Amino acid sequence: MSVPPAFSDISKTSNDLLNKDFYHIAAAKIDVKSRAPNGVSFNVKGTSTHEGPTSASVEAKYADPPTGMVFNLLCFITTTHSHISPTLSHTIILSRGYAALLIFHQRAGLSLTQTWTTANVLSTKLELDNNFAKGLKAEALTDFVPSSQKFGAKLNLYFKQPNFNARAFFDVLKGPVANVDAVLGRDGFLVGGEAGYDVQKAAITRYSLAVGYTAAEYSAAITATSSLSVFAASYYHKVNSQAEAGAKATWDSKGSNNVGMEVAGKYRLDPTSFAKAKINDRGIAAFAYNVNLRPGVTVGLGLSLDTQNLNEAAHKVGTSFEFEG
Repeated sequence: MSVPPAFSDISKTSNDLLNKDFYHIAAAKIDVKSRAPNGVSFNVKGTSTHEGPTSASVEAKYADPPTGMVFNLLCFITTTHSHISPTLSHTIILSRGYAALLIFHQRAGLSLTQTWTTANVLSTKLELDNNFAKGLKAEALTDFVPSSQKFGAKLNLYFKQPNFNARAFFDVLKGPVANVDAVLGRDGFLVGGEAGYDVQKAAITRYSLAVGYTAAEYSAAITATSSLSVFAASYYHKVNSQAEAGAKATWDSKGSNNVGMEVAGKYRLDPTSFAKAKINDRGIAAFAYNVNLRPGVTVGLGLSLDTQNLNEAAHKVGTSFEFEG
């Protein structure tokens, strides 16, 4: 029995095909990742948009994995007992003239991530995974803006079990506001729901529903978001080891009566490169090319064309550079 995807990932395969690795959105992007011998990882990101200022961030992450300790203690006990828990287990071993108590204590592991952006926002994230209970992950996030002395705090909980995936997001200082979602899955079928709750107003702020089906070579999903006012249907098909195809239709019941449509495809040219293309109902076509020049160096090129206004300056070109060492 496998764990189903999170509520926001029920349509992940089609959404990734339609949105991921299209580089025209930004004029230029750079992503540099490195890892120190002691396990500390660094990530520097920079984005130059077609309009607006350039943004960047520096991130450092330290992961302290769980560790175990063993203690041996001689004692005189006439019965044998064994108990196991997620963090502590002990066994008493008896033999003629000898008794030993073995205690295994696992120290809680954690991950600490700190980020500083060009908007002068200092962010800290503390993660604890599988420490309080099996399948439970807890995150504590804080944001601080020195220039305005603004401070934010959030608590996120993730709980995964076979056929079940639930999440809870709490904005401690705003509201407080809670957003929870859950997904049940069995034999490829998925059903999930999401709700937002404002504690101060004692009111549900939003709710969503989704159903889906996932198989080895294809998936499909129907979602109703924004308090069941925006409906979307999507599918993804892995045609073969080289080709992928997908589409998505969206209708906003509070907007116009038109249905938005997007169609996309991906083709792997060779083991180190692939090309993607998509077009929507407004005639906006996008193309992308991704190539791995060498281990740790990836380059992406993107182009967006307004096919209904080819003579106007509405087209966009973007590049992406990724370095990992």
